[in-house]
Amino acid sequence: MTEPSSAGRLPLLEDLGELAGKHVLVRLDLNVPLVEDASGARRVADDFRIRAALPTLEYLLKRGAEVTIATHLGRPKGKVDPRYSVAPVASRLEELGIKAKVLENLRFDPGEEAGSEVLARQLAQGQDLFVNDAFGTMHRPHASVVGLPRLLPSAAGRLVEKEMAALGPLLSEPPRPFVVVIGGAKVGDKIGLLRSLSARADRVLVGGGMAFTFMAALGHGIGDSILDGERLEDCRNLLEEKAQLILPVDFVAAGPEVSIEPREASGDAAVDRADRTGVTVVGTEIPAGWKGLDIGPVTSEAFRQVVLSAGAVMWNGPMGVFEDPRFAAGTYEVAKAMAETKAFTVVGGGDSAAALDRFGLAQEMDHISTGGGASLELLELGDLPGLEALRESGARQGEERR
Repeated sequence: MTEPSSAGRLPLLEDLGELAGKHVLVRLDLNVPLVEDASGARRVADDFRIRAALPTLEYLLKRGAEVTIATHLGRPKGKVDPRYSVAPVASRLEELGIKAKVLENLRFDPGEEAGSEVLARQLAQGQDLFVNDAFGTMHRPHASVVGLPRLLPSAAGRLVEKEMAALGPLLSEPPRPFVVVIGGAKVGDKIGLLRSLSARADRVLVGGGMAFTFMAALGHGIGDSILDGERLEDCRNLLEEKAQLILPVDFVAAGPEVSIEPREASGDAAVDRADRTGVTVVGTEIPAGWKGLDIGPVTSEAFRQVVLSAGAVMWNGPMGVFEDPRFAAGTYEVAKAMAETKAFTVVGGGDSAAALDRFGLAQEMDHISTGGGASLELLELGDLPGLEALRESGARQGEERR
């Protein structure tokens, strides 16, 4: 893993100088859920991402800037699709008092995801400055992410600034012991991350579905548990190289007659330790026909103690199928330990953030990333295309001022 590139420091809003009368294009991640009302009109179902963008927008507007907002919404695959129109987003921004022009969905144009210079120039036309506050897209080399900073004086918005303040220390000098908790279903897309983090972290705790490929690589029986057969050798090599990797020693397994039953629940009610019909705790050997669906109580307690003794903890990915209360205890115990520890806690968004919301513990974290994929790629590679583009723009601005 490398340190952030040599292009200089990340330019912030204050570096843009006088804003009165300036035309500022702001790239946001307003990829919010939409619902249809009784009349068929679409509206925003959850405006969290919109409200999270307000500090940047209000900073610019209060200083007299003429703001244009660009965002993506959904996956229209480079074609105009009314289902993904940003009109409901624009309406919600107006309701919140934001007086700004909102461009139609960037991903209606295939040039956005292709990184088109032509599209970048079209977007930059008539604009004086560019602000990127869409951390969740910083790992994408899209036209609005990497193309615009090459054309306009640019800066990071408040959300990106906040993300880097939390994640930056984990790249350079994290408080020790630095513990990483990694879960989720598939190991394939996290092998590189595990290798990189193992070189930096003091302990890497592996749970979730990905643990079973590691267990199989060691020769353990995993029954019908999830397996990435193409990654067995990678897992075996990683275990030989990295003593920091800690695997579960027991699991909660379900018999062939048991099906996953996601249930609406919150707080302590989201964990059910009583219903054990067809469900049992096993060690490192899972019987044929059975599936491991959560880490077991011994592992949960061991992981909990490591988290409680940490100086910093990064968590990404649940320990089991937490949507079903019978298989939520492992994730709950990790979440509770994250809430109780005195360590600096960072959560990599996605399912981990959803689990925290379900358990009512989200407010106890020091930082929950708005871009799970971007935060993981940053920790794996040490930099992101969007961040590099902003720093290069800032360096050019510095040279021009000199």
